[in-house]
Amino acid sequence: MPNTSSISRDKLTGLPDYHAARTLLRSWLGGTSRGPQVHAMLLGLGRFDTVNLAYGEAAGDGTLAEIAQRLLHFAGDEFELQDSFTARLGGGKFLLVARGPCSRERWQWLAEALGDAMSKPIAPSDTAPALRLWPRVAMIRAVPGDDAGLLLDHLAEAIGDMQRTAGRRLEWIDRETAPAGISTRQLEADLFQALERDEISICFQPQYEARGSRIVGAEALARWDHPDLGQIGAGTLFSIAERADQTAYLSRKVAEKALSAASAWPPGLDISLNITPADLAVPGLAASLLDLCDRMAFAPDRVVLEITEQVLVADLELAAQTLDTVRAAGMRIALDDFGAGFCNFRYLKLLPLDFLKLDRAMVEGIAEDPRDLAVMRGIVAMARALDIAVIAEGIETEAQRVLIVAEGCTKWQGFLGAKPLAPRAFADLFANAD
Repeated sequence: MPNTSSISRDKLTGLPDYHAARTLLRSWLGGTSRGPQVHAMLLGLGRFDTVNLAYGEAAGDGTLAEIAQRLLHFAGDEFELQDSFTARLGGGKFLLVARGPCSRERWQWLAEALGDAMSKPIAPSDTAPALRLWPRVAMIRAVPGDDAGLLLDHLAEAIGDMQRTAGRRLEWIDRETAPAGISTRQLEADLFQALERDEISICFQPQYEARGSRIVGAEALARWDHPDLGQIGAGTLFSIAERADQTAYLSRKVAEKALSAASAWPPGLDISLNITPADLAVPGLAASLLDLCDRMAFAPDRVVLEITEQVLVADLELAAQTLDTVRAAGMRIALDDFGAGFCNFRYLKLLPLDFLKLDRAMVEGIAEDPRDLAVMRGIVAMARALDIAVIAEGIETEAQRVLIVAEGCTKWQGFLGAKPLAPRAFADLFANAD
């Protein structure tokens, strides 16, 4: 991935800043005539200053950090690390650039899904109420000869025009005739058919014990190979499902496929399933999961349910009650992406947590920056005092792995071990492990 510690970064979000983004984009545009196609989108959060006025600068900073982490997770879910980069261009403007084959329709649906992800409630601080932002997204497909600075200017101008016109959320900067595209209704219909035809696939991100390289489990991730748009990652997939009111059904399908594959795993290998707000709203979540485990002959105590802050924002007390019931049934609970966004420590006090999953942002710089290491060390110590085990995500180097072991993390996952794998490939990886 082009994001390295040597490029200039925005102080609030840690993302590359405008100058770094322009340099990275220029290097990619240099090959548009013979290399991969380059697409860019600019996310604009209009009148962001009102957040600072209403809740204070600390809440505004926390909101920007949360937006940055959602953008990073979105990009990581949809693209290979080396084929995309993200940046903050100042104020409430965030950039996503990707290279490689991508139809106009797919890029537009990615922009729609990104806008949906950013408009979900954000808890900017422990004291401020949850808020919603309404982003606009400008999109462009680079052509040979494009200048990086002018391309970014075009995107910024389009965002400015959109913010002055009510109702405009997505905007293409046209250089070519637009294809017919796919309507929202058609895409939702496609998802209905994909669910009925059992076309949603699963991949597994291996998890390793901290001391050594033994595989101890995996996180299940959903994928959809759309006939026109190509592969759609879990974030976009669940956004489409939410619009179609199919989130709970999709989540159950994912759990069924994941547990079906995991039923062939040896004892002692855990599986992590992501939980959505729709899952928590379904009465009898614990009973439903226990029934599924029983049918798949999979022990409930090998199931880890992963929740994010976005799931908890709507109704923390209801979430805590539901998770208490789930945990009493034998399953374990992990708070995912900790360190992304505002880091609401209140969740550690109120929720029945077994694991704390450190977000990639919490480990990315620990081998180079003593402050990053100190922050991670403090969070791990706090979790240990609360009897919560810590899992580190996004481990990409041996130096990072050594440090998280030294600080007391119990598990890790990341590209140092393996990328997300198809079920058969994951089974082969485990079978061939020492």
